[in-house]
Amino acid sequence: MSEDLGYGWQGELLDLPAYLKRVGYDGALAPTAATLRALHRAHVTSIPFENLEIMLGRPVEMPLDAVQAKLVGRPRGGYCFEHNRLFAAVLERLGFEVAALSGRVMLGAERLRPPTHALLDVRPPDQPRDEPAWLCDVGFGAGPLEPLPFIDGAEAVQDGWGFRLRRGRVGRTTTALDPATAEWEMYQREANGWLRRHTFALNEVYRIDFDVLNYYVYANPKSPFTTRPFAQRFSPEALHVLDGTTLTITRPDGASESRELDPEELPETLARDFGIVLEGEDVPRLVGFVRERVVPAQG
Repeated sequence: MSEDLGYGWQGELLDLPAYLKRVGYDGALAPTAATLRALHRAHVTSIPFENLEIMLGRPVEMPLDAVQAKLVGRPRGGYCFEHNRLFAAVLERLGFEVAALSGRVMLGAERLRPPTHALLDVRPPDQPRDEPAWLCDVGFGAGPLEPLPFIDGAEAVQDGWGFRLRRGRVGRTTTALDPATAEWEMYQREANGWLRRHTFALNEVYRIDFDVLNYYVYANPKSPFTTRPFAQRFSPEALHVLDGTTLTITRPDGASESRELDPEELPETLARDFGIVLEGEDVPRLVGFVRERVVPAQG
């Protein structure tokens, strides 16, 4: 057995049948653009986004067996590094060319933010090199449903949800850099127009980089994910978001409704609206965290 040097996504270690059952996919598995679109949609609409391990006092683990056990074997979800660690292994196993990227979550901000988001650059093996690869973003929690081609200005309306991909604006990147690695921007259409969701460069990152970035997200007290529970579930019909104790449901046309929850309502809400089932002592542990850390801050 050859030494693992840290490259690739260990697709040979994946329990592919269990993953396909988890996402409800029984279609073709040939590494084509059609398969990529279908798998991306199945993953995004089946496995929710969530950061609850942090509230439960446990680290977020990156080894593939740990990610599989949580996202596939249990009725749980994860955040971007977990989702893309898993999806990269799936695509690699099927024969796709996969490179990971790191992104900066901007959500309309102008001030530079750290690279705390993971994305994938994916290419079917038989695709001509002069055709654009595909941007896969299964770990953001709010779509897109399907990949976007790396074409400047590409827009997609997917079941009413709008997304746009374009090159970074002039003055946002260092001109000395190779234009091939210059900044890209992902936009999402909202009720008031286009929101610049995150930015990223075409610089490949690896499993060890996921380990480092993931540690900052779950362990650094400055990370927003350490302060309150956050979960998202995306579907063609609606985006459900739990932010602390606020539950918001948004429709493709931008209409939304929100309500405040008591901490004791969270476990049932997570199970019903997000497909996240907490077990044993995790239920009182989450309620206690929110009661102590989140509710007083809102009062």
